[in-house]
Amino acid sequence: MDELLASVDALAAEDLTPLFGPALLERLRPLLVAQNRIAAEIARTVAECDGVGAAEHDGLTTMGSWLRGHGHLSDSEAARVVRAGRALGQLPVMAAAFAAGEVTAEQAAVLGAIAEPRMLALAADQGVDVAAFDELLTGVARTRPYADTTRAVRHYADRLDADGPEPDPTEGRRLSITRHADGSISFRGDLDAVGGERFTTAVEAITQAGRCAADQRTRTQQQADALVQLSDTALATGALPVLRGHKPQVIVTIGIADLVDAATGPGAGRLASGALISAARARWLACDGAVTRVVMGPDGTPLDHGRTLRLVPPHLRRAAEVRDGGCVFAGCSAPTGWCDVHHLLEWANGGETSLANSALLCERHHTKVHHGFRVERDTDGRWHTWRPDGTQIRTGPWTTGPPMSGAA
Repeated sequence: MDELLASVDALAAEDLTPLFGPALLERLRPLLVAQNRIAAEIARTVAECDGVGAAEHDGLTTMGSWLRGHGHLSDSEAARVVRAGRALGQLPVMAAAFAAGEVTAEQAAVLGAIAEPRMLALAADQGVDVAAFDELLTGVARTRPYADTTRAVRHYADRLDADGPEPDPTEGRRLSITRHADGSISFRGDLDAVGGERFTTAVEAITQAGRCAADQRTRTQQQADALVQLSDTALATGALPVLRGHKPQVIVTIGIADLVDAATGPGAGRLASGALISAARARWLACDGAVTRVVMGPDGTPLDHGRTLRLVPPHLRRAAEVRDGGCVFAGCSAPTGWCDVHHLLEWANGGETSLANSALLCERHHTKVHHGFRVERDTDGRWHTWRPDGTQIRTGPWTTGPPMSGAA
């Protein structure tokens, strides 16, 4: 093991900057093989630990829980490692290919499904030669992408249990959410075919509807924004389950001095999760939120809890929706349901909560307006958008002068 780690240290010390494309790819290929071979050793060791109950030594009952707690693996990844390890003894062809680095850890776990007790019992009842399928399916994994391996194994399972009970779609669904120190999150999950279709359909609908002129976001950024918008829309409807007597809501705590200060103020606000956000972000949330005044004593004890004030009452929001018809930022066509009511002059700095001081902005453009961009409505009722450098964003084919109609 010391020699292995020393070799990795030597690799890590190499300077990659002189290498160009083909040379980098040639370096990458054996690294991927080595990764597969190490994954095979991990699976083999986990299988042995599983057999002798080694997790009990650390007070745990399963290797899955040990991998999650000690190896910091997600639920789904820990389950894959355990499944691959258990399959090694039943699928010798796959085990050999895995050990040689010809099959990835994910492929090994997928192939491992045919070695689960229920599948082995079905194969025995029907006289199916599992060894033959071990060789056939491993051949697919050696030469084809991961998706093809998955389809081949699913085809085998469907033929083996063509008349079996319809599986519960929730059994294969998993979602693991990890919150990082800065409050951001990473997540990983698995959905069944129907659940996945529902999810991707909803995200794709918002992704396509949220595209606007000169959109520079990548596809992954567009989908991430769509997922946030999906969550925001669900929260805004008020139809989500009540938690401990309150509707689910995003709560931020910030001192009044930071709230009214025009500076960005990093780390001035605190979310319910404990994550810190800037004062600018807190003001962004306050535009179309509710504010509760709480007076704190010198020891941090609340001395007075004032009335919660909804900054934008329902009738004002309806009026803004009728007037603006959606996000007013130049080139954006986000519908009213995706928008916040933005105070043109911030409420914390004395701006009135009135229709004249309001503008509908989607999340992405609301953020931009709180970071230097500006929207303004002229006397003809048309909205115009300016960049932080003072230049106006124009979306039409004209080169001089304002557009004839619509947002500029």
